[in-house]
Amino acid sequence: MEYEDFINAVATRAKVSTDQAATITGATLEALADRISAGQADALAYQLPGGLDACLLKPLRQEQVKSSLGFDDFVQRVADRPDVDRALADAGVRAVLTTLREAVTRDEFENAVAQLPKEFAQAIEPVGAGGGRRPGQ
Repeated sequence: MEYEDFINAVATRAKVSTDQAATITGATLEALADRISAGQADALAYQLPGGLDACLLKPLRQEQVKSSLGFDDFVQRVADRPDVDRALADAGVRAVLTTLREAVTRDEFENAVAQLPKEFAQAIEPVGAGGGRRPGQ
């Protein structure tokens, strides 16, 4: 998946502009990188296009945020960023996670989600609900 395709998919799902989608995508991927292992973040980054991969890579990664914090806390963390519209954060985070599922291999995505509380899986659009992987990916 190309950068523009990822951002356009997030924009469509979250019903936001592509500029807003790019901002929310960066904030969500950075927050995700703090919630999963550095190795898992690197594995996801490797499969993402330039411009998105850097959001998951932190050269001097600080201690991970406890993954026991729930989905609502994760959304709040994204919404607390000064460049993110709070009203769009929930839909944006859901759109980014759903699009991420399409952009990386099933195993890598499942490995990342396994490191998060179960409520994260429930926040992701089901494969048969207009999202999901396209044939051949």
